[in-house]
Amino acid sequence: MNKATLAAIERHAVAQYPNECCGLLIREGRKQRYVPCRNTATTPSEHFRLAPEDYAAAEECGEVLAVIHSHPDYPATASEADRVSCEASGLPWHILEVCQGDDGQVRKGDLVTIAPSGYLAPLIGRAFVHGVHDCLSILLDYYRREMGIELGDYQREDGWWDKGGNLYLENLPAAGFEQVSRLQQGDIVLMQIRSPVPNHAAIYLEDGVLKTEPQHYPAPGSILHHLYGRDSKRDTYGGYWGEVTVSCWRHRSKMPAATV
Repeated sequence: MNKATLAAIERHAVAQYPNECCGLLIREGRKQRYVPCRNTATTPSEHFRLAPEDYAAAEECGEVLAVIHSHPDYPATASEADRVSCEASGLPWHILEVCQGDDGQVRKGDLVTIAPSGYLAPLIGRAFVHGVHDCLSILLDYYRREMGIELGDYQREDGWWDKGGNLYLENLPAAGFEQVSRLQQGDIVLMQIRSPVPNHAAIYLEDGVLKTEPQHYPAPGSILHHLYGRDSKRDTYGGYWGEVTVSCWRHRSKMPAATV
């Protein structure tokens, strides 16, 4: 990265303070250039969501080489969400610290670079970041790691349940799930929590064991889930969770074979 490109990143980061800036490093011919992008996250001072339209526009100008964002008043150390998103992007990430001094001036700090390395966030204890680590993410990761079933990915806007969306009921059948009346290991428990539509999902753990994380004690009859704003965890199923349950779903690959 040359001095002019670094200076452009620093100007953008300072200008966007106290929000996180985000942008892309692209190659146009033989030259590299920083392309500032919009941060459309609902909490831009804590997270960033690079506008898809800006990414597409940058791709039309040249080859995307890296993703860049800032950490306002926070070290440039990559968060768990940064590491997961870096893996998903398949690109290096550059993170710039920006801080406000006692004189009120905002200044650049350290620049840290990370690259895809095969990192996987734990199923239990991951921090919440909507669209990266949320109740849908834990479901997709569980099926991929524990059951060897790839369910794809789904774009979603924070607060979709209050904006006319119905993410789970619109996608579960197409993803290969059928509604069931009795739970077994790996079934999806769909819940409705202060919402007009089902907006929370959990994985039922009949034996309470995660094969890919054997360090955790068994918790039979629990659910693995990721509540909004909290770390992912297991909870005993029943009580409140039973009261807010609206339906249960099983992947077709786990249904009994049809008899002729």
